Amino acid sequence: MTHTKLVILDGFTLNPGDLSWDELKTLVPTVEVYDRSAPGEVVARCAGASLVLTNKTRLPADIINSLPDLKFIGVTATGHDVVDGAAARARGIPVSNVPAYGTSSVAQMVIAFILHWTNGIAHHAERVRNGAWTRCQDFSFWDFPLHELEGKKLGIVGFGRIGQQAGRIAHALGMDVSAVVRSPKSVEYPVAFVPMEEIFSQSDFLCLLCPLTPETRSLVNAERLRTMKPTAYLINTARGPIVVEEDLAKALNDGVIAGAATDVLSAEPPPASNPLLGAKNMVITPHYAWATAEARARLMAVSLGNVRAFLDGSPRNVVN
Repeated sequence: MTHTKLVILDGFTLNPGDLSWDELKTLVPTVEVYDRSAPGEVVARCAGASLVLTNKTRLPADIINSLPDLKFIGVTATGHDVVDGAAARARGIPVSNVPAYGTSSVAQMVIAFILHWTNGIAHHAERVRNGAWTRCQDFSFWDFPLHELEGKKLGIVGFGRIGQQAGRIAHALGMDVSAVVRSPKSVEYPVAFVPMEEIFSQSDFLCLLCPLTPETRSLVNAERLRTMKPTAYLINTARGPIVVEEDLAKALNDGVIAGAATDVLSAEPPPASNPLLGAKNMVITPHYAWATAEARARLMAVSLGNVRAFLDGSPRNVVN
């Protein structure tokens, strides 16, 4: 079968200009790259395309079924919930993703969030910028106390590649690592495998790195937050709907836990009504933990490889 058109719906997310799509043009005669695509633009832009790449632009069943020429969907990410995989499967359309490209980058972000809370770099740097250091009598470390990581407990919900790498770094920094897994995994550093209830109650830093499934949706809710230490911090670099955002905001405002940091939200970008935007001791970053230059280069290489494999008749990294 001849494939003559490939559409990239939101290329700017992966490639803001420092990478190249040129190799795709050697594989498919027509390659159309859009920086971003609104939901109402997707069908028109994909008309006649047999291959579509997307990162965050959603491809629900109604859009998939409106594209009779569509034969392949490539997700330029690991998470593939933006595509209705069942609808694609019913049409015989493989959906390929890119596993493992961001392992080091996301694990690094977990540690960055932890260090934010233990070292207060942004807070104290801003105070110096505002002149506190020159007014020595006004300067105090104690409004944001510093802490060492030695002996602190990192709990990980989701002990895949990223979880194992985050644990590896945390162990090197002197932290005690525990994880929730379906079956124990062998790693070269000590890990305590504990039940879900225990990881919530014992962790000084509780990190979510699990996929979004029916079982993990709303995993972090008011009941579980109440079991955490009042000095504990929650970190989410997984998916927004794993956390009940209203419950987390209330827990922060009421001092149930000490703070939280998230790179993901239930709706991205968030509406002004999202309760976490105004919650106390809440750090929010724009779903960019995966986006280091090195990770994006790997992501590009594997995405192009997925297209080549499909065109060669042997789709790889198929998730549906």
